[in-house]
Amino acid sequence: MKREKGMRSDLMKKGAERAPHRSLFKAMGYTDEEIARPLIGVVNAANEIIPGHIHLDIIAEDVKAGIRMAGGTPVEFPAIGVCDGIAMGHTGMKYSLASRELIADSVEVMAMAHPFDALVLIPNCDKIVPGMLMAALRLNIPAVFVSGGPMLSGFQTGKKVDLITVFEGVGAVKAGRMTKKMLKSLEDSACPGCGSCSGMYTANSMNCVTEALGLGLPGNGTVPAVHAARRRMAKHAGMKVMELLKKNIRPRDIATLAAFKNTLAVDMALGCSTNTALHIPAIAHEAGIKLDLNLFNTISKKTPHLCHLSPAGPHHIEDLDAAGGIQGVMKELNTLGILDLKVMTATGKNLGANLKDARILNREVIRSVKNPYHREGGLAILKGNLAPDGAVVKQSAVEAEMMVNEGKARVFDSEEAAIDAILGGRIHAGDIVVIRYEGPKGGPGMREMLGPTSAIAGMGLDRTVALITDGRFSGGSRGAAIGHVSPEAAEGGTIGLVREGDLIAIDIPKKTLTLKVSEKELAARRKTFKPKPPSVKSGYLVRYARQVTSASTGAIFK
Repeated sequence: MKREKGMRSDLMKKGAERAPHRSLFKAMGYTDEEIARPLIGVVNAANEIIPGHIHLDIIAEDVKAGIRMAGGTPVEFPAIGVCDGIAMGHTGMKYSLASRELIADSVEVMAMAHPFDALVLIPNCDKIVPGMLMAALRLNIPAVFVSGGPMLSGFQTGKKVDLITVFEGVGAVKAGRMTKKMLKSLEDSACPGCGSCSGMYTANSMNCVTEALGLGLPGNGTVPAVHAARRRMAKHAGMKVMELLKKNIRPRDIATLAAFKNTLAVDMALGCSTNTALHIPAIAHEAGIKLDLNLFNTISKKTPHLCHLSPAGPHHIEDLDAAGGIQGVMKELNTLGILDLKVMTATGKNLGANLKDARILNREVIRSVKNPYHREGGLAILKGNLAPDGAVVKQSAVEAEMMVNEGKARVFDSEEAAIDAILGGRIHAGDIVVIRYEGPKGGPGMREMLGPTSAIAGMGLDRTVALITDGRFSGGSRGAAIGHVSPEAAEGGTIGLVREGDLIAIDIPKKTLTLKVSEKELAARRKTFKPKPPSVKSGYLVRYARQVTSASTGAIFK
């Protein structure tokens, strides 16, 4: 969007011809003094269906207090959100990724129809964060993000547990490794209160990404939802947006190519969700920046994996916060000279200035670059004849014996069919489960596959069974779970040609994914191949399937 001279809000409030507009503001109780001040949109994703959003009204009130303290007038409006955990494993998950575009579009609509001078955006969970980031970069008016913060981990028999422990418990019950009574106890204790689920899953990955990118204040990604520091941060976000407005610092001044490269380095050091490979390119696209998937591998090769967080490791976001948070991780990465410290941030200062006060307080949670958990970063992009345009794996969550693997394909055309086979005991050690027609277009909506990966882990098969899909995985998935296979089956991709029993070779260190079938045989299969039509015949998902592009381009719209 163009940079306007003066206050944007003057378009709807200044001059005699805007008397009717001011009259409508006064109908809501706004005074002349409030109308005269900068009008700051407060985008609040609060609702009563997402644990990470149940408390956002409190955060919004604190943001508004900060705006008022700094001389602005807050104007709140809502945003929708889907709880991925509650939507998981049924038709509802088809709508999760699809909601990202609706969120971005709706924020744009509200901020253009009512020209606010700046925005404070309050997301917390999976698609709400990238959707709002896309909108902020599209609008390019001063903006600050403040998330609702992560949930604390739960406890059962003295051990930390979380939502993924419950998902994997379902498979453990089916395998006879856990009783239903134990599962019920786990269900009651794993999610102890409000916040985004407590591991390095997609929601927390994206809130950490927001902080690393510079659009969230220090602490945005890690300060727990229930800590008073989160409320103080919300007030500071309200004050900071007024400073950014005064200095005319816009989102695209902050989210530059250099900032995105910094963000990818943090992503790799943390071992973030594979979904970041979907969202970060889509966010960059809104800033006019093309991020090729190959950049993920380039940065991963020079960035060590420093934090071993759930679902792959023993630590949770509360531990990362106590150890020094994202600022601590960035300070440690900077010892390798791989960060650009000159990039601007939402503090109104550059990254170098922010990191001066950063500290690392636990060297097991944030390891030294000389003693990393893994030499390379958390994510890897694989390519080969099965995924010519790429596929994504969280390599930091793959057991060593599964990094190089070859096995027979067990082919399923839906998530439900695969789960039925896994829980029914029909998947065995050495199998490679292939789930297709779950991509952005084929799903439609690219469902997350937490059900199958949790079932595999719960039944004790995560060290012997790999899973490949043109769909995607929850940030809570672990094991040899390879997603985002592109092109997808619905677009005629090779994954649609795989047959039961075909050999598939996975080589994560070499970044390859190969269907061991001759080109001659594949050509013959293509001649008779007809992609399965989407199961959804009406509503938003039909329009979504028509407009959405490949996972390799961030599933942005055409």
